[in-house]
Amino acid sequence: MTTYTPADIEAKWQSSWADAETFKAVRSADKPKYYVLEMFPYPSGRIHMGHVRNYTMGDVIARYKLATGHNILHPMGWDAFGMPAENAAMASGGHPKDWTYNNIADMKAQMKPLGLSIDWSREFATCDPEYYGQQQALFIDFLSKGLIYRKKAVVNWDPVDMTVLANEQVIDGKGWRSGAEVERRELVQWFFKISDHSEELLTAIDSLDNWPAKVKLMQANWIGKSRGLQFAFDRTDGGQIEVYTTRPDTLMGASFVGISPDHPLAKELEAKDEKVAAFCAECRKGGTTAEAIEKAEKLGYDTGLTVKHPLDDSWELPVYIANFILMDYGTGAIFGCPAHDQRDFDFATKYGLPINAVFLPSADADANLTEAYTPAKTDTVTYVKGFAGESAQTGDDAVDTAITYCEGKGIGEGVTKYRLRDWGLSRQRYWGCPIPIIHCDDCGAVPEKKENLPIELPYDVTFDIPGNPLDRHPTWRDCTCPSCGKPAQRETDTMDTFVDSSWYYARFTSPHAETPANAEDAAYWMNVDQYIGGIEHAILHLLYSRFFARAMNITGHLPDSAKEPFNALFTQGMVTHEIYQTRNAEGRAVYHFPEEVTDGKLADGTEVEIVPSAKMSKSKKNVVDPDDILAKYGADTARWFVLSDSPPERDVEWTASGAEATHKHLSRVLRVANDIATMDTAPGTGDEDLLRATHKAIHDVTMGVETFGFNAAIAKLYGFTNVLAKSKAGGAAKREAAKVLAQLMSPMTPHLSEEIWSLLGGEGLIANAPWPVADEAMLVEDTVTMPIQINGKRRGEIKVASDASKDAIEEIVMGLEVVQKALDGNAPKKLIIVPGRIVNIVV
Repeated sequence: MTTYTPADIEAKWQSSWADAETFKAVRSADKPKYYVLEMFPYPSGRIHMGHVRNYTMGDVIARYKLATGHNILHPMGWDAFGMPAENAAMASGGHPKDWTYNNIADMKAQMKPLGLSIDWSREFATCDPEYYGQQQALFIDFLSKGLIYRKKAVVNWDPVDMTVLANEQVIDGKGWRSGAEVERRELVQWFFKISDHSEELLTAIDSLDNWPAKVKLMQANWIGKSRGLQFAFDRTDGGQIEVYTTRPDTLMGASFVGISPDHPLAKELEAKDEKVAAFCAECRKGGTTAEAIEKAEKLGYDTGLTVKHPLDDSWELPVYIANFILMDYGTGAIFGCPAHDQRDFDFATKYGLPINAVFLPSADADANLTEAYTPAKTDTVTYVKGFAGESAQTGDDAVDTAITYCEGKGIGEGVTKYRLRDWGLSRQRYWGCPIPIIHCDDCGAVPEKKENLPIELPYDVTFDIPGNPLDRHPTWRDCTCPSCGKPAQRETDTMDTFVDSSWYYARFTSPHAETPANAEDAAYWMNVDQYIGGIEHAILHLLYSRFFARAMNITGHLPDSAKEPFNALFTQGMVTHEIYQTRNAEGRAVYHFPEEVTDGKLADGTEVEIVPSAKMSKSKKNVVDPDDILAKYGADTARWFVLSDSPPERDVEWTASGAEATHKHLSRVLRVANDIATMDTAPGTGDEDLLRATHKAIHDVTMGVETFGFNAAIAKLYGFTNVLAKSKAGGAAKREAAKVLAQLMSPMTPHLSEEIWSLLGGEGLIANAPWPVADEAMLVEDTVTMPIQINGKRRGEIKVASDASKDAIEEIVMGLEVVQKALDGNAPKKLIIVPGRIVNIVV
């Protein structure tokens, strides 16, 4: 066989793997286990080249570890609940369930041809009742251990869709789906008590040795540990306002006290004053995200109340209700120091409040600030109103000094706080996991009995009215109390979809167990040895997953060793492509698909403007359909290309020329193997050289795969292919070398490798063949080749023993005909010998 026909080859070997159940994961005490997991996809209906790259990386690791004697768990599932399905249902008049499962079928059909070493028998979707029923069981277990509670909370409320939105679903102050201005609203919500685990989640980051440093830093910053002073301002009319500050050293620059519109004092005032009520209502129209607050105009309402400065009873500060203060951060109240906070500076300027500098770059610096002076806390500054006199200090030192001083005066205490807030999981939508709670007038909020799980979503719902269809479904909503048996109502909120993806790694260890996780399977397969996914999930998904692993340990579903679920994390880059555009009559960009462009022109000859490569986007039409690539070139070409062009943590640019070159190379590999298969087994003159090159290739490719240097490994394979093709070795030596080449390529191009392995008489499937091991002795070079330069120009080379002395090298060099001819009977003016490297002669 000399023609490379991927369609035939790939279908044949995928069938062989399926028949042999090559990738089925079964517990075994005879082998070490290895668990490879890629972040599972949302079933949007189409896979893209980013999916191809992500899953190919995981597949390379899984296949390599299988070859090195490991028992592999490499599963796949679908993160299937969420708003897009409801959007599609509303747009088409269909049903989220049908839309989702149809998309899963389509995407699975697209993924299968990639030849991934996945145990499809473990597949599940988070919208499967079998899965979310166990999630409901987890909820009940967490509730029993005090890991879940219910309280009133200020949330982002979409007044059109009538649902709570996560901060990430608020874009420029508007709902991501409706486009309506988001409001703050106080609702009763369910929460995971993740904040109780702040310190453990923070300190454990240091143990994550095989996580990217940038991800660990992002996690630490999100948890946000800080030390500060908590104290109270005495109101001049009685009562107190408690605040927490990480910069108590700036207390001498206080200009005002601000409280959240949702602060108890603000609510007390708005109940008595229509103007206050109107202002607070206006504030609540804004979102709760840091971005929304930062972009919004800073507004305040002077309550007319004042407080006494804790260090000077005669110093009174006005109290404002301010739209940039949130109730769930700190105490819901702050003191403003305009000189050293730009937000406070803008506020003070707007309302004519004093701006008093506490510290300056130097003692003689101008104290009349035109903007806030905000050096880093580690910078050395001169405190002109400090607690330790007028001395130069770093901010950190001054904070400690201020806390000590205030504690000594009985003004508050130094406390440690965390930015991390409890995780609100309630969502007012249909397509999510129902919260297994029943509300009874007599018994209150009661968990459903486990024997009644899963609480399945009703199919007969409509989306013609905004809001949650479950609220309008009496036959599903109405039920009996599991405690007293009286009429009651189900909780109609469903869970945040982050919940679904926070424990799927544990479910994959026993996807059909009658409990969330089987203890023996979890003990054997956990932890995930290699987790792979995008940097966009670096904070919330990973943080929530880490919390869930701890919660599942507390409730007995995971062992102590699985508190950190992911031993190693790799965040891959994106697949990018050039953008092709023309301009319409109004000068606006009109985008074109890559297949519409040939040599920079459209079919009608119109030249296109080529924009530098960017993330593939349907709106920009710079997408490449994996189905088209597989149909034209085959899966192995796509797999090889997305791994070969750049380091995996960086973006890779997809180009048609690159794909074509990859296909030609793989065709050449097959031709070389076919030629070798027809050779006789007589020895050749280069057998030992080829053997050394083979072991060098084994060593280099192994190192590349072990270190996620897939592009480097592929570069070595290109080189080894050239050596094999040009080698003068005999048929037997070349056959063995070609079989090794097939093995080294098999994680990247599994189908072609199986074909070559079979062609050359390899035993069984290459997928089951043990990984070749380099002979260290073969990696040591007995001889080295040294170039000979005469007057700066290369004139020849010599091969000498790698430990040859200068004298021995000189004797050989001086006997060369080319050297004698250049010297013409004269002694060299200069002879420079660098053993093992080069010989330079000046004549």
